[in-house]
Amino acid sequence: MRYPSVEDREFAQVVWLDDIRTWDAACLHQGVYAPLTHFMTQKDYEGVIESMRLASGDLWPLPITLPVPHDIYRTLEPGSVVRLQGIGGFSARLTVKEKFCRNLEREAEQVYGTQERSHPGVNRLFTEPAGVLSGKMAEVRLPDQGFPEPHWPHQVRDILRERGFRSVAFFQTRNPLHRAHEALQKTALEMVDGLVLHPLIGPTKADDVPALVRMKTYRQILNRYFPPERVILAVFPPAMRYAGPKEALFHAITRKNYGATHFVVGRDAAGVGNFYPPAGALNLVQSHAHEIGITPLTFRPFGYCPVCDEIASARSCPHHDQWWSLSGTELRRRLSLGIDVPSQILRPDVREILQSAYRDRKDDSSQEED
Repeated sequence: MRYPSVEDREFAQVVWLDDIRTWDAACLHQGVYAPLTHFMTQKDYEGVIESMRLASGDLWPLPITLPVPHDIYRTLEPGSVVRLQGIGGFSARLTVKEKFCRNLEREAEQVYGTQERSHPGVNRLFTEPAGVLSGKMAEVRLPDQGFPEPHWPHQVRDILRERGFRSVAFFQTRNPLHRAHEALQKTALEMVDGLVLHPLIGPTKADDVPALVRMKTYRQILNRYFPPERVILAVFPPAMRYAGPKEALFHAITRKNYGATHFVVGRDAAGVGNFYPPAGALNLVQSHAHEIGITPLTFRPFGYCPVCDEIASARSCPHHDQWWSLSGTELRRRLSLGIDVPSQILRPDVREILQSAYRDRKDDSSQEED
């Protein structure tokens, strides 16, 4: 049991944040979520759920709320001051503006399009308290970042300004990059001045490849196979929500804050399972692109063609029914079982990083069982 310190006693309550809300709080403070600067009020929340609009009228597709345990929620009132304490040394003072209860079933339907617990975002949502707090933060201490790459919009915008880039494409990912991804990014580089590889490093599903391992593969790819003066590796701290089209729109808005002029929208972006139509994300982003002030980039599929013996595009290769393909799920299955991944799909040096990480994970599991 942790006893309150003298400093804690200055506050009505200490609210402990999980990894998702820690990074949400940091992103609110650092401008990642602009125009949103605070955990949502009830008007913000209801506007976003029903029409993707904040109370200000600004476009915003995902709720960013601060759920708290019921025993804390019932003791607080507007004007109460709480201490937020999170992972990585995060802390902040929050003055409560209001408190309200979310409709979790409605949120699941409107944001994720389903109440199925097999959806990871919905499953997480239904484990959370309904009561949330809204208010402005002060005296913010950011969490330890964990990676040397730039995290925050002002850092990335400064780099873009120094390099003189007038057009910049951002590429969102939560998976290791295979060679078709690489070809897609190089095609984007033919269209713009620079590319920002912007992997999400916040919490993801338990079976996703950990961020620490993925970051090693991204550094390897950019260092060896891309012109260094035209690419930047930065990190995107929020959690993965798996909200499909609405999360893809969220990704576009937030990348605009980092300095993006173009944003690569992949097939079934931010999706999971079969919950969303393949073109849903692109259609939603395109319908709001003018308001965001960003150009969506979409490409026909790329894959390895054994007939052409190269990574090819569906626009230029007639053999796409014979392509070799590898989904993220299949890649993780092969890695976990020690099954080889062809070099035509995954760079051998990247494959070795991933295989080594999975071997270490398996060895650790065996030792725990012993």
